[in-house]
Amino acid sequence: MNQLKISVLAGDGIGQEVVPGALSVLEAVRELTGSFVLKTVDYPWSCEWYAHHGEMMPSDGLTRLEDSDAILLGAVGFPGVPDHVSLRGLLIPIRQAFQQYANVRPIQLWPGVTGALVGKGPEDLDILCIRENTEGEYSGSGGVIEVAGLGRVATQVSVFTEPGIERIARYAMEQASRRGGMVASATKSNALQYTAVLWDDVVLRVARDFPEVTVTSYHVDALAARFVSAPESLDVVVGSNLFGDILTDLGAALQGSLGLAASANLNPERRFPSMFEPVHGSAPDIAGRGVANPVGAIWSAAMMLDHLGEQEAAGLVTKSLRSTIGAGIRTPDMGGSASTGDVVDAVVGGLVGAD
Repeated sequence: MNQLKISVLAGDGIGQEVVPGALSVLEAVRELTGSFVLKTVDYPWSCEWYAHHGEMMPSDGLTRLEDSDAILLGAVGFPGVPDHVSLRGLLIPIRQAFQQYANVRPIQLWPGVTGALVGKGPEDLDILCIRENTEGEYSGSGGVIEVAGLGRVATQVSVFTEPGIERIARYAMEQASRRGGMVASATKSNALQYTAVLWDDVVLRVARDFPEVTVTSYHVDALAARFVSAPESLDVVVGSNLFGDILTDLGAALQGSLGLAASANLNPERRFPSMFEPVHGSAPDIAGRGVANPVGAIWSAAMMLDHLGEQEAAGLVTKSLRSTIGAGIRTPDMGGSASTGDVVDAVVGGLVGAD
């Protein structure tokens, strides 16, 4: 039987509400399938932790997390703690230390959901976004200096390495070979004559190892327009840290709600634990009201099960999620009136029917 040890970081705001919901679904599918044992270890690291300790996690935090099969994260960020402090104190160190270089975000329009694009249905929106997650624009290189007559001068240096580009490109090609056989590569090589040109060169070189995959390079602005004008023409999209970050939020809007957005931060070689998180943010404006959408967190948990070898359980959860949303059981962000708990209960109840 598969023994799964999961580190849980509920984080801030609505993370405290959606993560317990996702854990309830995990426990229910565990009981149904009987194929794995689930052990969870909770860590309170968050902006609240920062307010009391002056750091987002303790100095041995990464060591503690490394002793797990995966990490389930809710949301990080809260008023009073600058976003760059919360991000660089927790998420980015985890992604970089554990070489979670493949950020995977499915963008799908589910049956019964009205998306943002008029005339587009579920058959038109099924994109898998693969975002490089450890270097690029978020590498953290740069600084601020004082210059006489100019005041503060800031530099933010994008760091692209050939091995880093190669491994994310190869991962994207592998996914495309299992799907529709197309990769759209986000670039801006007309303006970024060093980093983006290197990106293009490496992506095209890797593509030669995948003759069954059609690779097309798009300037990122044109690709953003294609998300809106012709999403059906896209299969797998691969981009750098910043480009992928922006495109995936656009994709979440197209699929009906940011509350549906699920993600995986993968170390494909499995040398380190991978991390799974909804990407809707901590939403402090609705925290504590019981109306947060738990779908992104539950979907992320299903992606975690799939990564850990529990494909049957993952399939049951995603099928029940789709049925629940299709039946109109939705939180206010999707035009419904259901509470967080209502959606969780419906997904749990639907697991038997999904079997």
